[in-house]
Amino acid sequence: MAVELTPEERAVAGGRAGEAAGIAMRLVAETARLMGARGLIPIASAHIDGALYHGPSGTLFAERLVAGGGRVSVRSTLNVGALDLTGCSRVRLEGEEREMAARLMAAYRRLGCEPSWTCAPYQAGHRPETGTDVAWGESNAVVFCNSVLGARTNRYGDLLDIACAISGRAPDYGLHRTENRQARLVFDLSDAPESFLADSAAWPVLGSLYGRLAGDTVGVVTGVRDNPGEDNLKAFGAAAASSGAVGLFHMTAVTPEAPDLANALGGQAPDETITVTAAMVRDAQARLSTAAGANRIDAVAIGSPHLSIDEFAALERLIGGRRLAVPLHACTGRHAIAVLDRTGRRKALEALGVVVIADTCVVVTPILPALANGVLMTSSGKFAHYAPGNTGYGVLFGSLADCVESAVAGKPVFSERPGWK
Repeated sequence: MAVELTPEERAVAGGRAGEAAGIAMRLVAETARLMGARGLIPIASAHIDGALYHGPSGTLFAERLVAGGGRVSVRSTLNVGALDLTGCSRVRLEGEEREMAARLMAAYRRLGCEPSWTCAPYQAGHRPETGTDVAWGESNAVVFCNSVLGARTNRYGDLLDIACAISGRAPDYGLHRTENRQARLVFDLSDAPESFLADSAAWPVLGSLYGRLAGDTVGVVTGVRDNPGEDNLKAFGAAAASSGAVGLFHMTAVTPEAPDLANALGGQAPDETITVTAAMVRDAQARLSTAAGANRIDAVAIGSPHLSIDEFAALERLIGGRRLAVPLHACTGRHAIAVLDRTGRRKALEALGVVVIADTCVVVTPILPALANGVLMTSSGKFAHYAPGNTGYGVLFGSLADCVESAVAGKPVFSERPGWK
């Protein structure tokens, strides 16, 4: 299908606004052709995932855009990079890799992107209005943006994200279109006890189950009596986007496009209804631990997506001034660091053995010690999914309270939590 560009878009693609703008417009237009879109749509903002170093090509591409006069035309925040530029923690990248990673992060700043360096830009004030079209990368940010904020974005990958930001355009397909945002699957939690749903540890588990069953199908979660709150919605969406390819979920009476089931489904009958059972939840939770039965832990890591200020407050309450026997890595963004530093809270946590990490996280760059058969404990469904492959560590999944008690004891500790009999 031919893509219909406006005269202005054709002129930019032809180089009228400079080399980088031409590259960006042509890349977006070609993506639109490949995806079967008729044309492009203007976007209000972008969140850029391409500043994380994966190899020289990403750095060289970004630097070519800089050399070609590239500049973002909409607000563009940056996802995590490979280095902690704040100096809070030490990244073990050395030599050419470290140099290229630093050059990549610098290039994106020269393109006009905000140095937010967080996978949770919605916690740092980047919250597009419901119904607006944006171009966001980073899977958890995409699903939160679509689902909780009600803005519209597809899952934009490296290079295409910055092309959208420079051109101010995105291909008109997928989740930008209303008809593709209607739920086709019902994920029914009506049988879940209220005490279970009130436990924050339930939401990464439920998200992991949802993603595995839904894939890339848009679904609607029903049976939730109270709004879980943004941190739990964040955890659910991040796990769902990791175990599946979820870009949008609805939750009746909670998310903006699902005031009720009929609206979420667009007035149509669902293709499938999944009634969640206790056995399904137990299986989903078991899948999050690859080191089940381990009698030791080597590290604890939390903050994927990045910890909010409320989650730091919960962490402080659970530690209660005790020294940790095992390092607890707490990944967050600069926006949270600024709040913690105003009252000395970061230094107090670090004095107890917490390793605060900004700009990046332990799963995307080498921060954890290189260990054979290392065991990592986490409360994050996303960390649990990616850590074995990315770090080589086996994983134990537990609640935030479990993570803290285990870090204090230096071995796995699991407390009784509200169950689902």
